[in-house]
Amino acid sequence: MNAYLTGIEGMPKLLDCCEDDPMQYFKKKTYADSFQKMYQQHITTFDAIEQGYNTVIDKEQFLSNMAEALAKYGTEKYNSCTKKSQKERYLMDMNLTMAVFVLPMILEFHGNSSVPLSEKVLAAWKQEFPKSTLQAAEYSYIEAGFHKKFCYITTAVCETFGKPDDCYELRLLRTYRDGYLAGTPGGEEMIREYYDVAPSIVKHINQRPDRKEIYQSIWDEYLSPCIVLIESHQLEDCRVRYEDMVHTLAEKYFLS
Repeated sequence: MNAYLTGIEGMPKLLDCCEDDPMQYFKKKTYADSFQKMYQQHITTFDAIEQGYNTVIDKEQFLSNMAEALAKYGTEKYNSCTKKSQKERYLMDMNLTMAVFVLPMILEFHGNSSVPLSEKVLAAWKQEFPKSTLQAAEYSYIEAGFHKKFCYITTAVCETFGKPDDCYELRLLRTYRDGYLAGTPGGEEMIREYYDVAPSIVKHINQRPDRKEIYQSIWDEYLSPCIVLIESHQLEDCRVRYEDMVHTLAEKYFLS
């Protein structure tokens, strides 16, 4: 089989690397091993694309074909869902798979084709899913995010209501922080500001007799809406509410 056919058949298979449940692999204890295993499983595809890219005359069209094969397969999977709620959740899972596995795997190859292919994939995905806000990030950047500081306020709220450290809500918000917010203009500054004040906010709240009621109000007013916004891919709206939470709580429990 020639390089073109190997690549065009292999690209759609990248989307199936997580068996439709990327969250089970996107955890601090499992991400590194899972990523490397998936990468090795698809190395033949990247080898073929690199070989083809280095030999074809129309390199741009070659990569566009590869990217479109992946994106159109995503549309087929999306359209196979019959209910709106299923479609929304499935698209979220596909976007997470793209953000933390597919695009990082493409970049991990470090070939001449890697960066331009990632750009073509992003463009093709945007064409199929216009509301997509995907960005390409390397594996090393994402993996390092697991070793950053915790989401102090979110963790405190979840602990208050008996949710474990790897609960869905915490994982989703951490993914949003490291996969989207950190890559937006001013995002890193916002995250640093959060870590400057969040530990003291939590400390002050924990000293209050009504701390459970306070955490409930934080959940109701900020965290739960943020989760809904992320799930519906309204990521910039989530940023606005996230920023409002930090400033409001800082004025109330840190600056007072």
